[in-house]
Amino acid sequence: MPDEIPTSSRPRGRNWLSYAGAALAACAFFAFLFLFAIDLFAHNGNPYMGILAYVIAPVFLFLGLGLMVFGVWRQRRRARRAGLPVPSKIFARPENGREQALFIIIIAVFALCTAIGSYQSYHVSESVSFCGEACHTPMKPEFTAYKNSPHARVACVECHVGHGAENFVRAKMNGVHQLVGVMMNNYPHPIPTPIRNLRPARETCEECHWPNKFSGNLDRTFQHFLADETNTPFAVRLSLKVGGADSAHGPAGGIHWHVNASNKIEYISADDRRQTIPWVRVTDAKGVVTEYRAPKFNATPTPAAIRTMDCIDCHNRPAHRYASPNDAVDLAISTGAIDRALPWVKSNAVVVLTQTYDTEPHALENISTMLRSKYSSSPQADVLVQAVQNIYSKNFFPEMKADWRAYPENIGHKNWPGCFRCHDGSHAAVNDPKKKIPASDCASCHIFLAQGAGAELEKLNPRGDTFTHIDAPYTDFDCARCHTGAAAKE
Repeated sequence: MPDEIPTSSRPRGRNWLSYAGAALAACAFFAFLFLFAIDLFAHNGNPYMGILAYVIAPVFLFLGLGLMVFGVWRQRRRARRAGLPVPSKIFARPENGREQALFIIIIAVFALCTAIGSYQSYHVSESVSFCGEACHTPMKPEFTAYKNSPHARVACVECHVGHGAENFVRAKMNGVHQLVGVMMNNYPHPIPTPIRNLRPARETCEECHWPNKFSGNLDRTFQHFLADETNTPFAVRLSLKVGGADSAHGPAGGIHWHVNASNKIEYISADDRRQTIPWVRVTDAKGVVTEYRAPKFNATPTPAAIRTMDCIDCHNRPAHRYASPNDAVDLAISTGAIDRALPWVKSNAVVVLTQTYDTEPHALENISTMLRSKYSSSPQADVLVQAVQNIYSKNFFPEMKADWRAYPENIGHKNWPGCFRCHDGSHAAVNDPKKKIPASDCASCHIFLAQGAGAELEKLNPRGDTFTHIDAPYTDFDCARCHTGAAAKE
């Protein structure tokens, strides 16, 4: 009977621990190559693929290599303790054919499972739910707002990840950075905007929206309610002069003149949120350059600070809008979610929404307590509480300090400066101080067709009325000076 090789004296690496490590390392390396290939040739990249391909796969690769080394060390240690010779060969193929076949089968099955798992992981990481829910706390505000936005059917990666080597590397690094931040609970509250490396609108918005389209005037009605006992309705019906950006499809003018391909508008901002714009440079279709400066601004803009205006500079919250308390309550009353017959309901609802709360459960509990105390005798109390709590859950996130105050919205000019960041009448041309960026007034972008309530809204004036601010003509066009979105009287 041939002598059997004692277990302890087998060549180093001839143990199942090292075999398992080798299998794990091989499959992890295979997964890395597989994920890298998918991500490299995919139509859209994915920042979370950086986590799978460059963090998780290497972790398992080094774990496998570590198991191999540990198996060798353990085998050698056992041989020395048993007083057996330590073999010179570090690794050797299994001498038993059945052992070889079993090892190969395990490797093949493991590799197949790895390929399937990697492919499925890619699709999961590309999904909207993964982007919004994997990092639940930091992304909850953005994900909730996204689900209630006009772009709720557009996948996150369509706007937030780009093509090309530069975007590919940036996305991978950003994915790893996000992972580390979440694991260490080291991320800002709230998430700051605007995103500095956000892809330009021509690569995102303009994939679906055609900037050259002539829109002309668009009819809009804005329904508001006063902060009085009867919650008096006051609506404004107006025609927005959207116009167009390309003279080949209609007159180039109106609000969309700003994205006319024949013009180039550049600016710098004095704050991180781009709410203060002291310098603007306009290059028209003939190549004439006009530089405008706000009073007392004498600095020389650096090329790195200059931004070229595009859609996102006005439509800066296309998929992540947080409604102000005033606007949200107005909408709830106008749709019947809140009964306008409840006395002072507009004022009371706005007040409870604007209180300071530490957590969402704390907020919902206090909203219920405060409203029930005021409307305890009303059969509509339960419906009112549910409606106001629903507003809060969709627009307020105290754990992340995220609400409408944290995220200025530049479309319009009611609660934030918006258009008046440039069109305030103070930006004068450097070479001709008398020439200024036109100051916005109501007639610049709107035609007020009707105002008021009931029969007053049926008295349409195609030529336009003078805007009436509740009960008096309005002459101060800096709306955001008084309107903050938080006062019921707005």
